[in-house]
Amino acid sequence: VQLQASGGGLVQAGGSLRLSCAASGTIFSPNSMGWYRQAPGKEREFVARSRRTARNISTNYSDSVKGRFTISRDSAKNTVYLQMNSLKPEDTAVYYCGYCSGLGCGMNYWGVGTQVTVSS
Repeated sequence: VQLQASGGGLVQAGGSLRLSCAASGTIFSPNSMGWYRQAPGKEREFVARSRRTARNISTNYSDSVKGRFTISRDSAKNTVYLQMNSLKPEDTAVYYCGYCSGLGCGMNYWGVGTQVTVSS
């Protein structure tokens, strides 16, 4: 599985960005796709996850982004999006898209990160 992420950039605090991640290759169902981020000097942390089965899609978020970020999918395109609103300087990080086959699985495929910088 290959993951291609895009959409990062520089934005002022309070602004919005949308990240995209397209998966290609052999995509199984059910599967999970999600976003993690890593700020300078910090460990990679979970941001949001989308779990897809044949019947539905479920999502979950870290407490730090809940209510501000929304993860969504275009299953036909094997693409997941992260809509980020009300951005804060502490959201500044490199954002990574991940994929795994299953629902409670650990991400085992990663895309190249995309930089998100939020200025105060």
